[in-house]
Amino acid sequence: MESGAKEEGKVLGYNSKKVKKVAILSTLAALLDDPILADVPKKPSLSDVDILINLELGSAMCISIFKLDGTSFDVAVMNSATVKDLKLAIKKKVIELEQSKMGHRHISWRHVWANFCLAHHNGKLLDDDAALHDFGVRNNYQVHFLPYVVSKGSGRHSKRRKHRFFHGLSKLS
Repeated sequence: MESGAKEEGKVLGYNSKKVKKVAILSTLAALLDDPILADVPKKPSLSDVDILINLELGSAMCISIFKLDGTSFDVAVMNSATVKDLKLAIKKKVIELEQSKMGHRHISWRHVWANFCLAHHNGKLLDDDAALHDFGVRNNYQVHFLPYVVSKGSGRHSKRRKHRFFHGLSKLS
């Protein structure tokens, strides 16, 4: 009789855990449908929620990002964020927007940052380790993309390097 009760307790315990998880997920879905929480992503991470809480408390800032096609979107970063943090927030937001519109789509961010840079009041945000407040970026400010080409220091084309493996083979023969 006791073993039957233990098995029944395990089954109820499993079901109660499952029921609690379903209840939490349904509550979370209901909360996210609330218009007040419209800025929370559909599948929020802990860092997303933390930044949004800090935004309400005033220790984070919301920045409008203007793209070259004239559209814009908002990202939230901490007040102490660097340019790299802003770039990561932009990447995350763009991926989220693209997936909601068109499903999975690959964007080469290496190509984006090699050909475009962020700018604020005609000042280019080129140093990834620099803090945003050093460039004058504050809450509710605007940052926009600019075409950017890295210039060579000497102005000449770099010489093509010979592959050492093949260069060494020609000496041996």
